[in-house]
Amino acid sequence: MSGFRPPFPFSAIVGQEQVIRCLLATAVDPLIGGLLIFGNRGTGKSTAVRALSRLLPPMKVVADCAYHCDPDGTSLCEACRRRKPEELKSTTSSVPVVDLPLGASEDRVVGALDLESALTRGEKVLETGLLAKANRGYLYIDEVNLLEDHIVDLLLDVAASGENVIEREGLSVRHPARFVLIGSGNPEEGELRPQLLDRFGLSVDVTTPNDLAVRVEIVKRREAYERDAAGFSTEWHGKDMALRRKVQRARKILADMETPDGILELVSKLCMTLGTDGLRGELTLARTARAFAALDGKKVVAARHVLEAAIPSLRHRLRRDPLDDTGSDVRIERAIEEVMAA
Repeated sequence: MSGFRPPFPFSAIVGQEQVIRCLLATAVDPLIGGLLIFGNRGTGKSTAVRALSRLLPPMKVVADCAYHCDPDGTSLCEACRRRKPEELKSTTSSVPVVDLPLGASEDRVVGALDLESALTRGEKVLETGLLAKANRGYLYIDEVNLLEDHIVDLLLDVAASGENVIEREGLSVRHPARFVLIGSGNPEEGELRPQLLDRFGLSVDVTTPNDLAVRVEIVKRREAYERDAAGFSTEWHGKDMALRRKVQRARKILADMETPDGILELVSKLCMTLGTDGLRGELTLARTARAFAALDGKKVVAARHVLEAAIPSLRHRLRRDPLDDTGSDVRIERAIEEVMAA
């Protein structure tokens, strides 16, 4: 039986600067709303997501809770709510990064009630699903554009409410289910439903690198990892831990981050120029700009952070113009030039 193979080190990833930057932003501020990564096969989308797990600082949880409830938080499961505050013994746990496979059944995703325990002993025993395991962490869906419609509907309900409700035979169990949703896929295999697309805070396109040196370096690092995953992981451990400390510092900075009115005006002008629907785009753009500033060690958001965040925050929120077949990124760049020149 082969031993556990560590994930590819996050800091060893080459040629995915925007994906790396956006993943780190979601680690600094989970309320950004997740990340959608579209690109060709073999561009390392899933590698980057799974590598993120080693960078996430440990979180405080209720010691014997199946849902990783925060002992200092307000979003508690039914069992934790019934306890007195002094009974909520805390410990630390790694942040979960949970894979949702395409063929997963509804019971595996949401969980299922043990009917035998309910009928014979009157106990509501829940077999936890993937949503419970992902609470306060990340839920990753590869090939998200191929996800079955009924699972998409479940995810939309949970994403909107932050709670998962399981009802069987007149019995009901609910638990917190707040997670950062990460999706990846190949655009050639179909588009994402608009309702689900809108739930992703950020969207990034990954392309095959055209730089010869970058391609060679990717191959060299991958081959080194395949030969000796444990040794390669140890070699990059220090840089991964440096990134983890960077995320921790950014979280502390974010709590006192200053966003000048002029920056908020810039955010709104961009969204108005692009004609984005609702205010979700503006909220995401402002949050992402703050996260980028915090990652840079800055306590005040600058225009450059807004401009850096504009494309990933807004590219999937633009209306289609039948008279303009220009790509989303180009339209955003044009809007930036127009707003900055005004």
